[in-house]
Amino acid sequence: MGIRLLGVISARLFQRSLSWNRSSPTSDVPKGHFPVYVGEENKRFVVPVSFLEHPSFQSLLQLAEEELGVDHQAGGLRVPCREDAFVALTKRLSSCRS
Repeated sequence: MGIRLLGVISARLFQRSLSWNRSSPTSDVPKGHFPVYVGEENKRFVVPVSFLEHPSFQSLLQLAEEELGVDHQAGGLRVPCREDAFVALTKRLSSCRS
């Protein structure tokens, strides 16, 4: 049940991110990727959709939903963690994909 719940959370947050991205006239996000805004300064990262399958990234999305909710006005997927922690996670996930 926990995995199914995380899948629902990921899907809802991801859908919000995609709908915002489609409305952007200057979309520079490659196919198969999505933007994520991280940290207090909302630094933008573009990450592969495949990250959504990884339990560590799903935990981060669950934290984002708990702290920010799904229906926020930030315009895109926001993740409430430090930039250095997010970079370390994405590097680890990228090395798992290779």
